[in-house]
Amino acid sequence: MFQSLQMFGPVALWSPFFLLALAAVALLYLGVTGPWRQRFGLDAPVSRKQKAYFLTGIVLLYVCKGSPLDLLGHLTFTAHMVQMALLYLTVPQCFILGIPEQFYERMFRIAAVRRSFQLLTKPIVSLLLFNGLFSLYHVPMVFDIVKTNMFLHASVTTVIFIAAFFMWWPLVNKLSGWTTLSGLKKMGYIFADGMLLTPACALIIFAGTPLYETYTDPEAWMTGLALCVPQGVLASLDLTGPQMFLSMSPLHDQQLGGVLMKIIQEIVYGVMLFFIFSEWYRKEREKEPSMDMAPRPTKL
Repeated sequence: MFQSLQMFGPVALWSPFFLLALAAVALLYLGVTGPWRQRFGLDAPVSRKQKAYFLTGIVLLYVCKGSPLDLLGHLTFTAHMVQMALLYLTVPQCFILGIPEQFYERMFRIAAVRRSFQLLTKPIVSLLLFNGLFSLYHVPMVFDIVKTNMFLHASVTTVIFIAAFFMWWPLVNKLSGWTTLSGLKKMGYIFADGMLLTPACALIIFAGTPLYETYTDPEAWMTGLALCVPQGVLASLDLTGPQMFLSMSPLHDQQLGGVLMKIIQEIVYGVMLFFIFSEWYRKEREKEPSMDMAPRPTKL
C-alpha cells in the first residue's frame, strides 16, 4: 500500500509545510517553558512530564494531519476513522496536560474568555457539543460536502477539535481552583460520552449500503483528494477511483472504519476509567482513619 502511495509525491505524503509549522510551535514551547520562562512570567518550572505531554500532542497531531495517514484518510474510510479517533480522543488530552497552569490563569483573567470557557466545559454542554458535532459531521450529505471543500473541511475539523478539547477538560485538567468532577462523576461522564457516540458509529457499521460518495463516486473522490494532493500531481495521475486502493468492498471499508473507531474509543475510555478509579480509590483510602492513629483501649 505504501509503495503505491509514492505516486502522490512527498508533499502529499509528508506535508512538509505543516511539519515546519509544528516544529516551530514545539521549539517556541520549549523556549517559553525553558530558557525564556521568566520573560513570559512563568514563576514555577514546567516539569519534564508536562513538556512530554505537549510534545506528544504535537507528534500525534502531525501523525493525524501531516503524515501519510492524512492522505490515506482521503483514500479509504477506515483510515479516516482511525485518523478521527486519534485526533479527537488523544491529542486534546496531551495539550490540556502540557500547557502550564499560569498560561490558563492569564487567559482566564479576560472575563469573556473565562465565562465562555466555564459554559463550554460544563459536563452536559461539552458532551452534547462534541458528540453532536461529530455525529452531524458524519451525516452522509454533510460529510460529502465538507470532504470536498477545503475551507469547510479545515473549519469543521478545527471546530470539532476545539469541542473535543472542551469535552476532555472536565476529566483531565489539573488547574488549581477550577471546579471539576469528582471520581464517580468522572466515571459517569465517560460512560455517557461513550453512549452518545454510539449512534453515529452504529449508523456507519450497520448501514446496508455505502453512505459516502467521497469513497464510492470517482468524481467526488477525486475532488476530495485535491484537498491534500497538489493539483499538478493529481492531474498527472491515471486514477480510476477509490477501489484502486481498497482490498475490500466500499461497504466493508465503511463498516471496518466504524468498528475501529468504536474499538479505539473503548480502549481510550477504558484506560481513562482505570486511572480515574485508581485515583478515586486512593483518595477514599486516604480519608479512612489509620489503624495506627486509632485510640488504644486503656488497661484496667
